[in-house]
Amino acid sequence: MKASEQQSITSVWMFSREYGRLAGAGGVKDVVSQLATSLARWNNRKVSVVLPCYGFMEPELLGFTRLRDPLYPDRFLEFDVAMDYADLERRERVGVWHTVQDRVQIYLLEAQRFLEKQGVYTYTREESQREPWKVMGQGHLDYFAMNVLLQKSGLDLLMLLDEKPQIIHCHDGHTAIVPALIRECSGYRNYFRNSSALVTIHNAGVGYHQEVSDLPFVRAITGLPWRVIQNSLLEHSFDPFLAAAPYAAISTVSENYAQELQQTDADYLTGWLGHRLLDSGVVIVGITNGIDTEAFNPADPQKMDLAAGFKVGGTAEELSGKEICKEALLAELSLPPGDDEERIGFLSEDSARPLFSFIGRLSEQKGVDILIEAVQLFLDDEVEASVVCLGSGSEGLEQSLALVARDPRYQGQLCFLRAYNPKLANQIYAAGDFFVIPSRYEPCGLTDYIAQLFGNLPIVHHIGGLVKVVDGVTGFAYRENSPENLYEALHRALAAFSDRPRIREMQAAALEKIQEQHTWKRVMQDYVQLYKTCRADKKL
Repeated sequence: MKASEQQSITSVWMFSREYGRLAGAGGVKDVVSQLATSLARWNNRKVSVVLPCYGFMEPELLGFTRLRDPLYPDRFLEFDVAMDYADLERRERVGVWHTVQDRVQIYLLEAQRFLEKQGVYTYTREESQREPWKVMGQGHLDYFAMNVLLQKSGLDLLMLLDEKPQIIHCHDGHTAIVPALIRECSGYRNYFRNSSALVTIHNAGVGYHQEVSDLPFVRAITGLPWRVIQNSLLEHSFDPFLAAAPYAAISTVSENYAQELQQTDADYLTGWLGHRLLDSGVVIVGITNGIDTEAFNPADPQKMDLAAGFKVGGTAEELSGKEICKEALLAELSLPPGDDEERIGFLSEDSARPLFSFIGRLSEQKGVDILIEAVQLFLDDEVEASVVCLGSGSEGLEQSLALVARDPRYQGQLCFLRAYNPKLANQIYAAGDFFVIPSRYEPCGLTDYIAQLFGNLPIVHHIGGLVKVVDGVTGFAYRENSPENLYEALHRALAAFSDRPRIREMQAAALEKIQEQHTWKRVMQDYVQLYKTCRADKKL
């Protein structure tokens, strides 16, 4: 028996900036929460998650209580964390909130640096209105200090609780220096000598690394040796992923994305991070994300906030509730929005038209500029179709989409909802016939799963993790991401819409593929095996 198969995995701690409904800005929240829950649910594993307590959270209303000090039970646990600047020795105070959700121990780290933030990664519209220098949609100026405080205080918490996990699973660049800290900093090195680390890259795109060019600042605030910092430079900036590589296994969220990062020129989108890792002997392991099918089950209308329940893959009668959901959404979006700044444009109540949908962050990565141009080409053909878009992000893309939604030519056919609301998102997933994902690159993609679970067939750029959508079988796919190619895919979907038996067959095939290959119960096994490999190949 191989060493990697001998030791069972019983204790995992995760570090993340997002988690489930507590704090989220993208798919990371779903991956971390669903993987943690799946691990805790099976084989009595002890799973814990550490994340910041942001200003938009109300811990008590979320079911948290302040954690007591293990040594002094009459006190709440608080401690200082060294957060030096290059020319100033300083500390920051941290308190801890705790709860248990679905067998997962969750710890919120409360500090002034976190409490003053109203968004997970970026400044919000409200913050920008109060303080104009906080530009809406722009990343927090102290992002690196936020990341370091999360990682250092998380490790300190583990020590104060006398926890020595087998695996410390670090999600994305925000937590990727943990492996270096526990191997190179004397305060952690001996305590964590029997813990192994895994770093998962959720997005390796330029701007997602959490890199920083002020190296004296990096040295002061992390406490890492100059040797480690100098060996972790990518384009003259300290890169947390490179810092992790000598001390941890590196994974990403789909097999195809792992190959793109290290075997194709698509790695230029990362600043050649994947090839740099490969040159140093690090092979990125790809594990395609799973999905919790019960978390997006349209058969439970009350839980999903839907007008009616329905069963994807069932009979026409069992699917009939989907038409009710579509009629309900169209009725809500059929009236001109008036002065509503969050809704621009309106839709016809004609439910016989196919409804094309988009839900996501308005960014260049998500291909929103391509979507806008393709939708105009499509609607200019005077097709009998409607389009609804839900999301926020880049101010320029918001304005561009709003401009098209206000165009008199598209009245009754295009509606832009400039916000994000989980309840409304579920209603759009349930009402939609086709779900458009024109991402320039996509490490995995979760919205295609969610759409399929609601019987909303995805139309995707065949890249990264989106290759799991099989063209003409579980959705529609196109290569070479251009407005013209997306426009052609929209027309193929439109032509298929009138063939209801074929559409139901594709919906059923998509659901079957998810249930066979992509549930977290299945995907979790791949992570457990990787954890075992980390233990066997522990980098001391």
